Amino acid sequence: MTMIGLGGIISAGLFVSSGKVIADTGPAALIAYVLGGVIVVLVMRMLGEMAAARPTSGSFADYARLALGERAGFLAGWSYWLFAIAVVAFEGVAGAQLLHSLLPSLPVLPVAVALVVAVTAANLVSVKLFGETEFWLATIKVVVIVAFIAAGLLFIVGLWPGGGVGLSNLTEYGGFVPNGWGAVATALVTVLFSYFGAEIVTIAAAESQEPAKEIARATIRVVWRVLIFYVGSVFVILAIVPWNQVPANGEDSPFVTAIDRLGIPGAGPAMTVVILVAVLSVANAAMYGASRILTAMASRADAPAAIALVNARGVPARALLLGSGLALVIMFAAYAVDPQAVFGLLINTAGQLVLVLYVLIAFSQLRLRRQALEPLPLRMWGHPWLTWTVIVALVLAFVAVATSPGALPVVVGVAAVLGGLLLVHLLISRFRQQEL
Repeated sequence: MTMIGLGGIISAGLFVSSGKVIADTGPAALIAYVLGGVIVVLVMRMLGEMAAARPTSGSFADYARLALGERAGFLAGWSYWLFAIAVVAFEGVAGAQLLHSLLPSLPVLPVAVALVVAVTAANLVSVKLFGETEFWLATIKVVVIVAFIAAGLLFIVGLWPGGGVGLSNLTEYGGFVPNGWGAVATALVTVLFSYFGAEIVTIAAAESQEPAKEIARATIRVVWRVLIFYVGSVFVILAIVPWNQVPANGEDSPFVTAIDRLGIPGAGPAMTVVILVAVLSVANAAMYGASRILTAMASRADAPAAIALVNARGVPARALLLGSGLALVIMFAAYAVDPQAVFGLLINTAGQLVLVLYVLIAFSQLRLRRQALEPLPLRMWGHPWLTWTVIVALVLAFVAVATSPGALPVVVGVAAVLGGLLLVHLLISRFRQQEL
C-alpha cells in the first residue's frame, strides 16, 4: 500500500516538471515544494481519516456525496476521472519522448500509444498484478532518488570528486526569490499537480485485506516520505545547478542535468531510463485509480450501469478500456493540433481541478467529522483549524493563478469542465425525477 502511494506520486511531475517550477520561481522553488507538501500532508490526513472509517473504492467521491450531497459527489468523481485520464495521456507522451531521446529513430506518437496499451493490459490482468507491478516500479524510483540525494549532498559538502559548491547557488543569480513571491504562489498549482497521486492509497485500500489498518499506516508513511523525496531532490538540484541553467522545456530532466555535474559516466542515459520507469508507474497508477472511481460512480448511477461490471478476475475491464480509449483520443487530438500547446493547457487545467478536489475533500472532512458517532481510527490534526487553513490556502492559490498573465485559457477550461459536469448532473437528476 505504501509503495502504491509513492508510485502514484513520484512521477514526471518531479523528474521533468520540476524544471519549469524552478525556471519560474528560482531557488524559491523550495518554498513552493514545502508549502505544496504541507498542504498535501494535511489533505492526505483528512482523506485518511475518512478512508480509515469508511473504506470505499469511490474514495473522496463517495465522501463528498455523503458529506455534501449528490452533486458534490458527481463533481468530485468525474473531475478526478478526467484528471486521471489526462495524466495517463500526458505520461504516455512523456514516456515516448524519453525513449525518443535515447533512440531518435522511434516516432513519439506510435510509441506513446504502445505505452498506454501496455499499461492497460497490465491493469486488465488482475488487481494482484497491478499491485506487484506498482510495487517494483515504485521501488526502483525510491532507490534511485535516495541515491541521487545522497550523492548530491556529498557533492555539496565537498566529499564527492569536484564538489564543494556549498549553497552559493541558492542566493546568486538574482537572489533566493528572483521572480517575486507571486511567481511562487502561481507555481504552487504546478507543484500540487505534481504531488497529486498519493490518493491512490485510499482507493486501493478498499481492495486490501484490512482496509482501515492499511490506510492508517500507508497514509502516514506516504506523506512524510514524499516531502523528503520532493523537497530533498529539488534542494540538491538547486544547490548543484544554477537555477537559470535548469532545463524547463518539459522534455529534458533537471535530474539528468544535475547528475551530469556529478561526472558519473553513463549516468545521464541511465537516469533517463529511470524517469521512463517513473512515467510508466504513474500511468499505471492513474489508470487503476480512474477505473475504480468510474466503477464506483457507475454503481451509484452517476455513470452507465454497464461500466460497473467486473470480469471473473475482479477487474473492471469496461472502465479500464473506456479510460484507455479516451487517453488515446486525447493523444491523437493533441498531435493533430499542437501537442505542446494542447498538453500545456490540459495539464494546467487539470492542476486547477486538483485545487477544486482538495477543497471538496476538506469540506467533506469537516462535515463527516461532525457526523461521526464512533471513535475514529485515524484523526485529522488540529481539527478544524488546520482544515480551514488548507481551504484558505487553496482558494488563494486558485485566485493567484486565475489572475496571472495568460491564465484566461486555463480559467475557461476549468469553467467549461465544471460547468459541463454540473449541467450533465442537472439533466440526469431531471431525467430521474421524470421516471419517478
